[in-house]
Amino acid sequence: MTRPDQPVSADALFGSGAADYARYRPGLPDAAVHLLAATQHGVPGPVLLDLGTGTGQVPRALLPVLRRLVHVDLVDVNRHMLKTALTTLEPVRGACSMSTFTGEAHAFTPTAPGRAPTLITSCRSFHWMSRPEVLAMADRVAAPNAIVAVMGDGSLWTHGSDWTAALRGLIQTYLGEERRAGTRGTYAGPDRSYEDDLADSAFSDVTERRFPVTRSWFPEDVVGHLRTTSFARPALFADRRHEFEAEALGLLRRHARGGVLTEDAVFTVLLARRPGGAA
Repeated sequence: MTRPDQPVSADALFGSGAADYARYRPGLPDAAVHLLAATQHGVPGPVLLDLGTGTGQVPRALLPVLRRLVHVDLVDVNRHMLKTALTTLEPVRGACSMSTFTGEAHAFTPTAPGRAPTLITSCRSFHWMSRPEVLAMADRVAAPNAIVAVMGDGSLWTHGSDWTAALRGLIQTYLGEERRAGTRGTYAGPDRSYEDDLADSAFSDVTERRFPVTRSWFPEDVVGHLRTTSFARPALFADRRHEFEAEALGLLRRHARGGVLTEDAVFTVLLARRPGGAA
């Protein structure tokens, strides 16, 4: 079975689907972005290290708010994602320099001296990583008062609404009852919480913030979003992909009210620092 805490190549998972990822993945709530920016209050020359950056959603949201950012390190195992991230960030980066690292997050090393990250983020990606090793890496490279922010908001697979239940049932008719994950096998669930991971790390002073979010989806956008997930990515359906997407689109249109589907989610941010660090 593929466990979510085992490192998995995003090239193997999503291939070159970075365009779908950039278009269909929900962004960060404004309140969460401002919370991240507030952690850097009084920090001279903030440096962001974004782990599992994908197409750069975190720095894309943060740069217009935290204009004092001097450098961003983008880390991902998928080179296509990193290329898209750089293109997406170019219009908003201003004088902020950027570097990319293609590889697993725990293997990251800073590209230049004097760029110790003051904010380390992982948004909707921490479950793919070797988390103890990532946190040990963070302890090695981070500035003394650095903040680690682990963020996420669940999945359409687990969301409890009529339309997501029906969609999940349709996926199961194609792929089987168990939730697919990784490049093979099924989702086994994490063996411990992120809070436990952080408690056993150097960043054991943890606070949690929760932000309710209501999203409106067009049916076509839900189908596009499914292509970016590990449980319904196109390769799983092989030559039945177009058949599945057509059936999914019809199902979603039947459930849509006024052409729109509603998702009520909670975006959770865990802010972790070394004990005794600045609040």
